[in-house]
Amino acid sequence: MYFLVFRGEFAKLKPAQNPAESKNEFGEDRAIPLWITVVHLLFMIWAVINKHYPELFLGSFLILIGFTQATRSHQGKMELKSPLLVGFFLAGLVTHGGLQGWWIAPLLGSMGEVTLMLVATFLTAFNDNAAITYLSILVPAFTDGLKYAVVAGAVTGGGLTVIANATNPAGQSILSKFFAGGFSPLNLALGALLPTIIMGLSFMLFR
Repeated sequence: MYFLVFRGEFAKLKPAQNPAESKNEFGEDRAIPLWITVVHLLFMIWAVINKHYPELFLGSFLILIGFTQATRSHQGKMELKSPLLVGFFLAGLVTHGGLQGWWIAPLLGSMGEVTLMLVATFLTAFNDNAAITYLSILVPAFTDGLKYAVVAGAVTGGGLTVIANATNPAGQSILSKFFAGGFSPLNLALGALLPTIIMGLSFMLFR
């Protein structure tokens, strides 16, 4: 629906490529050999498999940094600031979130499934959805229906604001150059309202 409405604008989004952008830091063509792509994919698979083993995860991450530096003529710039900030946020969530159970548990436990889903959708517009779903596990007597309602609400509201979902800031950084005055939070919420309603109805009607 949105594609049909904005298809004319989508066609204009691709900027003219600067010839310098196709070169690496050594002035060579930025062609990426297949084996480098395969190595990156293997690192991703390894990270997912060992996500619960910090020693293996961090060790492999350091090896990845070394590999990226050794093959930097075929690599883009490694951006660590945003991922590290997300990591610190999640670490703070786990560290301090457990202390919130005394008021979260009775509050969420007193709601029905539909009410809980609507509350989770609304709160996701002001908080990261990881925070919403994490705090819900502090309620020991949650039924499967209530767990579904929280996750469905968090996913439904994921497009209402930039901070609601980890992928939203990435999309904002890609598209920000097309908005001279920056993003309008109100227009962003209004633009996401229709898809949010459709997603919410889908979760409630086709569970």
